[in-house]
Amino acid sequence: MSVQNVAPDGQQPASTPTTGTLMVDATGRVGEFRGEWCGRWSLRPVNGGTEWTVDPDDVEPASAEQRIHAETARANARSRGEIL
Repeated sequence: MSVQNVAPDGQQPASTPTTGTLMVDATGRVGEFRGEWCGRWSLRPVNGGTEWTVDPDDVEPASAEQRIHAETARANARSRGEIL
């Protein structure tokens, strides 16, 4: 007998992204994936700051446009000396 990892509603569970992957939460906030703990994912703001946790079903990978915007914001913050 094989066991499948399927949620009760029939949806496949979200696969864990690699550390540093840019993700967008349900509010539209972009953050870097930092890890998973007790079924919750931890995201860190691209420009630095306090991490927040999200339900894996409430996030998706950032689009190309969102990634470019986040990476540009990070580069600008770094040039101003706000983050290393």
